Amino acid sequence: MHKDHTADNECLLEVRNLWKIFAKHPVDLNGQDNEDLEGLQNNGAVIAVKDVSFQVNRGEVFVIMGLSGSGKSTLIRCIPRLIDPTSGEIIVKGRNVLEMDEKELIEFRRYETAMVFQHYGLLPHRTVIENVAFGLKLRGVSLRERMDRARYALARVGLEGWEKHYPAQLSGGMRQRVGIARALVQETDLLLMDEPFSGLDPLIRREMQDTLIRLQKEVNKTIIFVTHDLSEAVRLGNRMAVMRKGEFVQQGTPEEIMTNPADEYVERFVADERAILSGSKRQSFYVSMPNRTNKQAKSTSPSAPLAAAGRR
Repeated sequence: MHKDHTADNECLLEVRNLWKIFAKHPVDLNGQDNEDLEGLQNNGAVIAVKDVSFQVNRGEVFVIMGLSGSGKSTLIRCIPRLIDPTSGEIIVKGRNVLEMDEKELIEFRRYETAMVFQHYGLLPHRTVIENVAFGLKLRGVSLRERMDRARYALARVGLEGWEKHYPAQLSGGMRQRVGIARALVQETDLLLMDEPFSGLDPLIRREMQDTLIRLQKEVNKTIIFVTHDLSEAVRLGNRMAVMRKGEFVQQGTPEEIMTNPADEYVERFVADERAILSGSKRQSFYVSMPNRTNKQAKSTSPSAPLAAAGRR
């Protein structure tokens, strides 16, 4: 997914000088300097997002990568205002999300963006197809149309034939496919993915990455993808940002970041990924797995590509 989308596509999302400070009392950043911010932190405030700015073009996969606690999940949740930012601007197709009233925000969440969470967020008492169609039900789409669209979305993610099952009957990978289908069926321009594959086993995770790459070629969504895994970021992203302590340390294409790390923090990530790509780590892993992998491949049906992973 490394085609450059910066020259030939319009900007769909622009984030300008975004801050999120978790504090006991409302924070006014006007006129605040570094000493004031240190005072806030000394009084228990947490600066989760610190003056972040970036643009994402239509059809681009923009990956935000960082370790746990870097602020990446807070940042992506600020975009649909699941978390309200302290200050800044979030411009989606020319409209500032931070200026939307409650009604406009509900409409924005229903029609302009869709989100895939790490822990699936499925409704346990509803079937797979009911989960996928739930957002369309909230929009007032007719039963027949939403079921047709949900079936089509499930087929795209390889879950045809699983429509009447419940989430508890599925493996982790299959549940995440349901989450992706639920996002796809909304047919929104902007897709937000918050570490969607991080809880999956390595082989299933790789398969889910393959699925996302294939789907992106078909639907050409604008995707913000959060991960703590550099190899995943390099594989999926057109461009990426490395985040640390609420700030973007470096932005660029995966190739630019791999070849020209901005500082020692990025260099440590890059050094590990170079070692993996050179085969020093990857070879030992795959040499021990071929027979098991082949057996799984033979036992997995086309309509249920993750069934062999077992159900949890």
